[in-house]
Amino acid sequence: MKSENRIPKTEGRPAPLPTASSEEPSVIRTTRPSSRARGSFGFRISDFGLRICPSLLGLLFWLLPIGGCARGEVVFETTSAYHNIQVTDENGLRTLRFDATTQSRMNLTNPLTGHFEYTEMFHVIWLWNAKLTNVLMVGLGGASTQRAFEHDYPGLQIDTVEIDPAVRRVATEYFQFKESPRQRVHVEDGRVFLRRSPKRFDAILMDAYTETRYGGFIPQHLATQEFFQLAAAHLTANGVLAYNVMGNLRGWRADLLGAMHKTLKTVFPQVYLFPCTTSQNVILIATKSREKVSFSLLQQRADFLINQDKVTLPAFRTRLNAFRAEAPPTAARAPLLTDDFAPVEGLVSGAGGSGGKGGAR
Repeated sequence: MKSENRIPKTEGRPAPLPTASSEEPSVIRTTRPSSRARGSFGFRISDFGLRICPSLLGLLFWLLPIGGCARGEVVFETTSAYHNIQVTDENGLRTLRFDATTQSRMNLTNPLTGHFEYTEMFHVIWLWNAKLTNVLMVGLGGASTQRAFEHDYPGLQIDTVEIDPAVRRVATEYFQFKESPRQRVHVEDGRVFLRRSPKRFDAILMDAYTETRYGGFIPQHLATQEFFQLAAAHLTANGVLAYNVMGNLRGWRADLLGAMHKTLKTVFPQVYLFPCTTSQNVILIATKSREKVSFSLLQQRADFLINQDKVTLPAFRTRLNAFRAEAPPTAARAPLLTDDFAPVEGLVSGAGGSGGKGGAR
């Protein structure tokens, strides 16, 4: 399962149709009022003898932090073994939600637009290996990254591991995802897949999330030193691991970001950060190469890739500008995540690690 940010960013490509939700806070935690106007705890507001104007009532339903809200027309909804899955259309945009968390968004007119900024950050893996032939993606969601990579890199073989078969069906039927000899989906847990597979990949892209009372967070078994060792063993000599982490360098979920960076550094020689500007997502890039690169060197590599038409993403240079070589401020005091001790949920809630406070997505 994958989790994407909330504000679509489509620099250099046709912009999605206007939508009021593009200016909303990143996390959507609402309850759906029933036809009887009951609150989320099963009582009527009027049971307390209160008179509330309709606009204030709407605000209350917006603020109540329980359940999920369908916005626009619900075109599909189901409950799988892992999620409540909902697909909605509004203002020309199609949105995928798992439980209370927005996962993917796609422009119905041009499916290669309407996606979220962090998915474009994944394209920077080419800066460390200009001869990528295959990638493994863990987490499918609405297949924003899968569709973009298939379109932009014709010679690339793409394998995706998705634990929920219902997600594959939704991506195929509602988000124009198509399997092919180049684009394959394996319905399996990501770690189990790697343990069983003899294959090595030029890049592994991690975008798997699950849902708890604290919102979407990384499955613990995909965030430990042992998992990163397994992933590194399945990378080629110049291989790259890219990991989407919902959090900030400071503030919201900074403890989790610091722990992820610290743990990756015990396995990979170099780890870099690409924080997003339109959401609270950070892409961590971990390389098997020991060479420590500078921003100026990456700019030269970007120029080469663009001039040779190896990378055609219009916003590629803009995404590169997010590059940070230094560790996040919380890394030094963050816990090392292992199979025996991986307090991911505690770090998300602010109850683990250094105890920093989080904020709304």
